[in-house]
Amino acid sequence: MYFEIIHTLTYSYPQPVVLGPHLLRLRPRVTAEQQLLSYHLELQPPALGVTETLEPEGNSLCRCWWPETEVTQLQTITTSRLVTHCTNPFNYLLEPWATQFPLDYPHSLHRALSPYLDQTLDPVASQLAAEIALEVDGNVSNFLTLLNKRIHTECQYQIRDTGSPWPPWMTWNQRQGSCRDLVVLWMAACRSMGLAARFVSGYEAGDPEQDQTLHAWAEVYLPGAGWRGYVVRRIGVSGLRSPYCPCCPCPTPPNCPPHRSTKRLAN
Repeated sequence: MYFEIIHTLTYSYPQPVVLGPHLLRLRPRVTAEQQLLSYHLELQPPALGVTETLEPEGNSLCRCWWPETEVTQLQTITTSRLVTHCTNPFNYLLEPWATQFPLDYPHSLHRALSPYLDQTLDPVASQLAAEIALEVDGNVSNFLTLLNKRIHTECQYQIRDTGSPWPPWMTWNQRQGSCRDLVVLWMAACRSMGLAARFVSGYEAGDPEQDQTLHAWAEVYLPGAGWRGYVVRRIGVSGLRSPYCPCCPCPTPPNCPPHRSTKRLAN
């Protein structure tokens, strides 16, 4: 699938400010399943300097800074053109030892995945995971599919443009949440079962006549399959096809905000 993504972000300030450094994580990733054809960043007012660096997770981090001048508005526009190639997200063969719980990653792999295996367990998410694992007789693939379905059918999706994700227990107890809330709940359930899971921000294909926003979903590491995406707010989708464009996977949402700004009031 071909994507052309124009992402516009506008900051309007009620009084003049002096801009500090800004961080952007909006460049789509380059993977075996996603080819980036072009990427362009436009800043108004123009930045004094822009650098691109590679973070430990393999994400592209753009740092921008400006001269000491007063502004009342800042606009960033990124234009990305890319092609995604995944048509069958189930084209893999799990390692025989990774099909049933309990799943025990080999030592070397466990060390590499340790940031995604955080054992700060949420008791509500852990209970949800244990109940589902029992229903599917410990089958890992069926667990992931049913977990996806359970959260989708029992939680009402809501749009919440700002704010940190809710803790998993709150999302499940209230049976509602934004995409990032549902993803954090899904990740906590997976991690309680010993599955490495991570948070992903990116873009989802939608109606080209309507404005779109950044989206969030989860990925789980399955030996023999690698990182596989699960769209928590869509029923029956276990694995990502071409309508999804990842930009920034990370262990937890605070590790990868799409944009982070600093400023101070002008004198």
